[in-house]
Amino acid sequence: MADLVSQLLALIKSAWKHRWLALSVAWGVLVVGSIVVFRLPNDFQASARIYVDTQSILKPLLAGMTTVPNIEQQVSIMSRTLLSRPNLERVTRMADLDIRAETVGEKEKLVDELAQRIKIIQTGRDDIYTITYNNENPKLGKDVVQSLLTIFVEGSVGDKKEDSDKAVRFIGEQIKSYEEKLVTAENNLKEFKQKNAELLPRPGSDYGNKLQEASDQLSQARLELAEAEQARNAIQKQMSGGNGEELPRVPTPELDSRLDAANKHLDDLRTKYTEQHPDVVGTRRLIAELEKRKREEAKARPSGGDPGANYSPMMQQLSVSLADARAKAASLRARVDEYAARVARLKAKSIAAPDVEAQFTQLNRDYQINKENYEKLVARRDAAKLSGDLSSATDLLTFRVIDPPVVPRLPVGPKRLRLMSLLLLAAIAAGVGVTVVIAQVRPSFMSQHQLQQVTGLPVLGAVAMSWTEAEIARRKRSVRKFVALVGAFFTTYVVMMAVLLLRY
Repeated sequence: MADLVSQLLALIKSAWKHRWLALSVAWGVLVVGSIVVFRLPNDFQASARIYVDTQSILKPLLAGMTTVPNIEQQVSIMSRTLLSRPNLERVTRMADLDIRAETVGEKEKLVDELAQRIKIIQTGRDDIYTITYNNENPKLGKDVVQSLLTIFVEGSVGDKKEDSDKAVRFIGEQIKSYEEKLVTAENNLKEFKQKNAELLPRPGSDYGNKLQEASDQLSQARLELAEAEQARNAIQKQMSGGNGEELPRVPTPELDSRLDAANKHLDDLRTKYTEQHPDVVGTRRLIAELEKRKREEAKARPSGGDPGANYSPMMQQLSVSLADARAKAASLRARVDEYAARVARLKAKSIAAPDVEAQFTQLNRDYQINKENYEKLVARRDAAKLSGDLSSATDLLTFRVIDPPVVPRLPVGPKRLRLMSLLLLAAIAAGVGVTVVIAQVRPSFMSQHQLQQVTGLPVLGAVAMSWTEAEIARRKRSVRKFVALVGAFFTTYVVMMAVLLLRY
């Protein structure tokens, strides 16, 4: 600790020895630094604040009807791209900065300086943007900020509108193309329908179903025709006795009942089987035997001699029934012929129908695809137009200038008061530093202890300085003069600080 104190005292004594040189250096640094500080150009900061209102009632009302632009993202991107080179070059033209730049290099330098001095700051979630620009000329700073404000507002609205117009033009070209395709498909479909009207399928049916339905109808008509013919033949047999001769009107109850039962059984068998079926053949044989027995019994019995037997009510009723049965059989025969012809036509058409149906399906599918694409494009075009109109609507995006750009009255820089304070510390440090350097370059021993430490030799004694009264008076005057210069040094600093406060 004693060594540290002794070194500090030695340093103080050395500085005091070279005090005039230290004071001169401090004065020089203060004076030169003050001149530099006072001559520094003023830095004026022009600024403007703008609020972007992106919350519009149109957005929820039009949601689902069209593509609502993302206004927040659009404004954010525009704020980040505001300092792009094309925008900065536009600012130089709007603020007449390019007049001073004659060469390409000067223009590039001017654009680089603008990029460094312009600042865009967003205030949190409030959508408030602050645009600042620093320059020596306050009016020029105002013009630059005003130009940036104009570009920011125009760019946030115009770009989206231009994109919507391009989309509308592109979709319009596609709509024209699909209109031509749709007209061609409609004409092809119309010509095909006119050419193959009979072979085209009807809704809910095809030729397979039609053919099956016609075949079923033909089978049903043939069955009804067979039934009608059997009924007609039965009536004829009842009237003619089976061989064209009328049976005698002799009462044979047993044979008549068995003959009627056999005829009914034969009618039932004919509805189920063909004429060659064994049951049908056996029943016919039984009927023939019964009729033969009835004729034999009639011949064996004496005739009643009734000439009006053939004109009995029963015969008249059978004659009427026979006429009805013949008419019904004729009509059913015509129906069977018609159904047979219809089945033949359907069989002939069913060969070409699948190809016609396949071609019709292909044409109809192409037409439907073109129609759907056309309708979608028309809807997209209307949505794009609405989106473009929505982007340019003033109610969707509102700019409110909170603080318009004005010519600043006071500069924001340089910070002369701070620079003067740093200059005072620098001047004092320079003076002290000079004394330390000189003490190291031209060392001197200020005490016996220091001499003994450096040389390592014992100090035998010291010769004291005897000052005369004139020398003492001169030393006092020198001290008073040094103190006065130090006071003037600090006074000068205070005066310059006061001038800076009053001036800036």
